[in-house]
Amino acid sequence: MLTSGPSRRAVLAGAAAAAAITAVPSFSGVASAADSATPSYRWRQVVIGGTGFVTGVLFHPSVRGLAYARTDIGGAYRWDDRKARWIPLNDDLGWDDWNLLGVEAMAVDPAHPDRVYLALGTYAQSWAGNGAVLRSEDRGATWARADLTVKLGGNEDGRGTGERLLVDPRDSDTLWLGTRHDGLLKSTDRGATWGSASGFPGSPSGSGQGVTLLVAAGRVLYAGWGDSDGATANLYRTLDGTTWEAVPGQPSGTSAKVPIRAAYDCHTRELYVSYADAPGPNGQSDGSVHKLAVATGTWTDVTPVRPAGSDTFGYGGVAVDARRPGTVVVSTNNRWAAVDTLYRTTNGGRTWTSLKDSAVLDVSETPFLTFGADAPKFGWWIQAVAVDPYDSKHIVYGTGATLYGTRDLKHWAPQIRGLEETSVRQLISPPTGQAHLLSGLGDVGVMYHERLTASPSRGMASNPVFGSATGLAQAAAKPSYVVRTGFGDHGNGAFSNDGGRTWAPFAAQPALAKDAPGPIATNTDGSVLLWTFVHWDGTKYPAQRSTDNGATWSEVASYPKGATPLADPADPTRFYAYDTDTGTLFASTDGGLTFTGRASGLPSGDSQFQLAAAPGRSGDLWLSTKWNGLYRSTDGGATFTKLTSCWASYTLAFGKAADGADYPAIYQVGSTETITAVYRSDDEAKTWVRVNDDRHQWGWIGATIAADPRLYGRVYIATNGRGIQYGEPA
Repeated sequence: MLTSGPSRRAVLAGAAAAAAITAVPSFSGVASAADSATPSYRWRQVVIGGTGFVTGVLFHPSVRGLAYARTDIGGAYRWDDRKARWIPLNDDLGWDDWNLLGVEAMAVDPAHPDRVYLALGTYAQSWAGNGAVLRSEDRGATWARADLTVKLGGNEDGRGTGERLLVDPRDSDTLWLGTRHDGLLKSTDRGATWGSASGFPGSPSGSGQGVTLLVAAGRVLYAGWGDSDGATANLYRTLDGTTWEAVPGQPSGTSAKVPIRAAYDCHTRELYVSYADAPGPNGQSDGSVHKLAVATGTWTDVTPVRPAGSDTFGYGGVAVDARRPGTVVVSTNNRWAAVDTLYRTTNGGRTWTSLKDSAVLDVSETPFLTFGADAPKFGWWIQAVAVDPYDSKHIVYGTGATLYGTRDLKHWAPQIRGLEETSVRQLISPPTGQAHLLSGLGDVGVMYHERLTASPSRGMASNPVFGSATGLAQAAAKPSYVVRTGFGDHGNGAFSNDGGRTWAPFAAQPALAKDAPGPIATNTDGSVLLWTFVHWDGTKYPAQRSTDNGATWSEVASYPKGATPLADPADPTRFYAYDTDTGTLFASTDGGLTFTGRASGLPSGDSQFQLAAAPGRSGDLWLSTKWNGLYRSTDGGATFTKLTSCWASYTLAFGKAADGADYPAIYQVGSTETITAVYRSDDEAKTWVRVNDDRHQWGWIGATIAADPRLYGRVYIATNGRGIQYGEPA
């Protein structure tokens, strides 16, 4: 991203990612029709517009207007040409299948237009589950599933490389799947069962890229290999589906180390391959583009511009124009100095034109794409590029935040309606004001949702601009006052006096805030701030306190390090913090000056346990401890009682009370019987009803939820890759 600090897309491997993801549990029990919602709810998505990495776009070669897109953590989509919007295809994947929301690859069958295939698996690490292949005979309306014995990596390095899944052009029943660590797989029954493809020369490793692309050039299949050292072969082919060989004369060297994508021009019988020195999307500094005349075996270097000096980058996407021989579009990737671009040739690569140079970008539909600047950039992380086979001037390309499209090679705008990939961190539904929702997001900061059906008109919160938000809080008795924290280059904390519409940075901030900006809380009248600090590597620090709106800060030595602060919603002198390391509730009765331990012996050992306070009531606390259950205290945390109405609780919120009820409606992501789902209680958690259904599950939804204090029944769900979903009684 453009701002400092780690995002979910920048930190994918190693201890940081493992810590974040292993906290997502796996349970037995799969949602079934018997668990359908009672009462009936209508579910819609809050419109932001993209915000995530579109890793692949695939136009169907034989059906006008049919296309598919894949994302790294938010599933796949089908383009509805009549409605001009993307239709999500994987919202039915539930809690247990969270690892399948990352799409490694997709494939269509040119001979059978209704068939589509997805290879799913977000992480290939030891702590993640195995991948799966979904196959559909109705363009993704329904799926059949084949679980794999290997892992896939839709959100790991190399996720923007070519499609690793391919329907054999000689036999629609035969499919090929390239994996990262387990070589090449083959299915002869349309993806129902899979086995190793014999004779493939690549040597799998536990840490490599493996097969980076599969493409057909007529009846010949080509496979890119991502683990070459730049001198050994990295492109193989088979003429008969059995015997594989290295393609003779292929380019070598650092600029051709990793084959990223490939596309075949059937008119000129030339295969175009883009290369880089690393799989990307980060870490590329060199690259090239070459073409192979498949009839003669002749290779030609057609690189548009060579990386040089400070202008370092690799090449990413490559797409041919099915209507115009020799017309090709390629993209640069990881080009930060000069900004990434698309190059287009109409003469087989002899000359190229940079489409960025004449581009007019219109982001009025998704204003956040300016990232707080005066104008948007053409893009970054461009590895997905596609040319409409029925319209030569219709080109689309994915970025780390959207999908741009053009119909005239000059005017570009996001072609993103219906596609929401935000990773959501915080949600607030204010009791007053124009906006019913404020959100804190991964990669794109904080947003003020004056409407739920359009991207926020103000874009992401600025002054300062954040990458990922880490904290968002509102004064209960003064809802015009809101504070936020997060990773940013020009400050890490800000306040608003108009409910989150406009912002000003704190006049000062603790030195820790730059690299460890954790959650923040404000007391009920906004006179005290408590800011805690947690480094992305997990190191925890004491909280800091301010009584002058962030002008000065002082350390609170008695505060449990790293705990998330919570303000009492009725008493401005009270704050709470749950120490997940020891299972102890700490409380302050002097405005956060000092904290003392109260109830102890509660569940411990998981930083994602969540403490919530019932609105308008002092000391009425609720503690979600994941599979350890739900606890309640009515004495400010001196004692807690475990509730028996559910056995697991991950996140909890309060909304407007039901008619005739004297206690707010309670919503949670939890488990009352066998499955983890969204539930509502109108009787103080004595009983629960499920409000989502099997078609609306969205993988892992354990980060946070919010409920509307003004509209009974409305609940907002934070997803990890499908943006913000909201439901209300139908």
